[in-house]
Amino acid sequence: MPRYIKDGKELPDGWRLLRAGDDGALPSAPGDEDVIVPLAAWLQDAEGWKRRPGRAGVWLAPDDDPALLAPHLAELALIAIDFPAFTDGRGYSLARLLRERYDYAGELRAVGDVWPDLIRSLWLVGFDAFLIKDGKEGDGGDDYNTFSDSYQVNFRQPLPLFRRRVTQP
Repeated sequence: MPRYIKDGKELPDGWRLLRAGDDGALPSAPGDEDVIVPLAAWLQDAEGWKRRPGRAGVWLAPDDDPALLAPHLAELALIAIDFPAFTDGRGYSLARLLRERYDYAGELRAVGDVWPDLIRSLWLVGFDAFLIKDGKEGDGGDDYNTFSDSYQVNFRQPLPLFRRRVTQP
């Protein structure tokens, strides 16, 4: 079972990610269960998903347009971004767009082929939750602080290193 990490803590995951089966249909889920549905399913029946007793979040594929969610962002407690392959970095851009352009303030979760090695770089662009792929447990270290600082501007640090005042001990 994948490990769920939120804000640096391993927690039980109360959400169920729904992916279409071979027939293209989403699996059924009890109405009171919290589910994460693909963007296309959300856009097809947003009002229906909002009316169900359980909460509904949305997951984005790497080629989905986050602008399509703009009218719904205030009512979404969770948006997941899928990383179908470890080498597919388009989700980083989606996260920055959601946080910086669209001011999304809810949970932003990385799902798919997510390894502990990626936590710091994903966190820097705005992710705050991670569903770590089975078999990719890591060494149990502090995955948020693999580096002491970064040179680049990012969601967490809007000033580059050369603009920050470094104090000597």
